[in-house]
Amino acid sequence: MRRVRYESRGGPLFVEEASLPEPGPGELLVRAEAIGVTLPVVRKVTEAAEPAPLGGEIAGEVTAVGEGVTRYGTGDRVTGLCLGHGYADFALLHEAMASPVPRDASALDAVALVRSGLVALGALEAARPQPGEAALVTAAASGVGHLAVQLAGTRGAGRVVGAVSDPAKADFVRALGADHVITYGDDSWGTPVDYALDAVGGELLAPALAALAPEGRLVAYSSGGGTIQAHDLLLGAKSVIGFQVARIARGRPELYEQWREELWQLFAAGELRPVVHGEFTLEDAAKAHGEIEGRSNLGKVVLIP
Repeated sequence: MRRVRYESRGGPLFVEEASLPEPGPGELLVRAEAIGVTLPVVRKVTEAAEPAPLGGEIAGEVTAVGEGVTRYGTGDRVTGLCLGHGYADFALLHEAMASPVPRDASALDAVALVRSGLVALGALEAARPQPGEAALVTAAASGVGHLAVQLAGTRGAGRVVGAVSDPAKADFVRALGADHVITYGDDSWGTPVDYALDAVGGELLAPALAALAPEGRLVAYSSGGGTIQAHDLLLGAKSVIGFQVARIARGRPELYEQWREELWQLFAAGELRPVVHGEFTLEDAAKAHGEIEGRSNLGKVVLIP
């Protein structure tokens, strides 16, 4: 089989031949039909001290199962987060991380919707939204952000503001349901909002916090770090909430499953539309990473083995 690997920080990425892995206890061997590219994996290549397997979201058909697997069998279509080598023709997926793909959904739908949707929905839930409240979503055109914009609408947001890096993304974000679109460098981010979902971090934390109305909530779910001043919280009685979907998956699996079911229900009802920005081969994995690094993607970037 083929898989993508790198040998030093920053790459380059290359495709190599590798032996077909065998599923261990509790594992599924999946023939990957689609592989989601995420910012954390891109950052792993550029920032990690030592090379690591390129994991990520995969969707495809189960071709073998390990000892103890009870929920899936060969021929089933699944999606989930692969923690090992995910940029490959075949990948190992732990049963606990897998979920079924409905008959009427494609592998592309699955990798664009499930993991990114879980992050978006979880961040939204952490904000405790109330009907009629105004929402701000940063990185609104990203794989997670474009779903968060739509989900805020399903939760009854009275106004949704999308923040993007480039004005050229504005039409795309408006088509998702955003009422207003701003760019990060704008002098004003408009009328204050009740809650903000921030996927960027870094220097954007301060303006995202400043965009909140008094008693507003900022949910930070970025891997980009950043610092804010306590005084800026005290001044408007604002709060910052950290969110990490992995903690929900490990600690509250019943809630994790509930969110997955809700995402598919919204998809089936036509209320949530995952968008795929581009489909790249394994040989073009570096180009796919470049789309993420250059912030040029509108929706999810996907590899097709």
